[in-house]
Amino acid sequence: MYTRRLWTGIIVTVRKTPNFTWISVINTPNKSNKLNFKGTEFLQSASALTNAPPDLGCEVAFAGRSNAGKSSAINALTDNTKLARTSRTPGRTQLINFFAVAENRRLVDLPGYGFAKVPLKIKQEWNKQLEQYLQYRQSLKGLILLMDIRHPLKDYDRQMIEWAAISEMPVHILLTKCDKLKRGPAKTALLTVQKALKPHERWISVQLFSSHSHDGMSELQRTLNWWLTLPDDDISLLENSDESLDTSAGSDANEGSGLNESSDLNESSDLNESSDANEDSDAEPKTRAQISYES
Repeated sequence: MYTRRLWTGIIVTVRKTPNFTWISVINTPNKSNKLNFKGTEFLQSASALTNAPPDLGCEVAFAGRSNAGKSSAINALTDNTKLARTSRTPGRTQLINFFAVAENRRLVDLPGYGFAKVPLKIKQEWNKQLEQYLQYRQSLKGLILLMDIRHPLKDYDRQMIEWAAISEMPVHILLTKCDKLKRGPAKTALLTVQKALKPHERWISVQLFSSHSHDGMSELQRTLNWWLTLPDDDISLLENSDESLDTSAGSDANEGSGLNESSDLNESSDLNESSDANEDSDAEPKTRAQISYES
């Protein structure tokens, strides 16, 4: 059975599966498998999903507006200022760039959205490729969504968040350039974003981050380390929606994020109705919800 929902700027089609709850672990430390991000190397660029690397293993994508600092965050994470290309002109990145952290473990720098001063036809083509990547890439385990702490939750950011909630895709938000604010205003901005996203706290965590001062780097590394070492069955299916999740194992990882500290598994019926139960092993790979950006 399917249900079709229209969000602002997003059209989604998802299966309806009653009486099931999906649980995804966010920000849980995985001490047995630590990745060396300083050894990350450029793998390849792709203009479309058809010429991307083989869809194997795990990868985490960095997404956000063109001036949010995606490339700078990747360079700071890997301690390599020349790894991801940065530009003084936001919106210059037109390709999906893949970086190898380890064998079949990748970081992905997605084209920026919502700011690029390019012709409409080119922007539409970027959006098309971004939509296909997000909808069909099976090795995608989570999104790092970057927002300038001074300008968070713009329309495109909210569209990405709504899509992630419908598609049950974990999102870790970096409020970038936090060094531009004093500690008090930065904390206030963090709490404001957390409050705004509380309806989606099951899938979303938030932290402060600065590529310049490296504030929040350990928390980002912990999140990436967990997502990139997840087994294929990283999402657990609980048959009874009344069961609760023991969050004690991830309590240390949730410091500073706030959203996971009081996670409530009994989310609104809109999200539970769109949960997708496990298919038979012979079934086709699960297709995520469709995301459609307004031009």
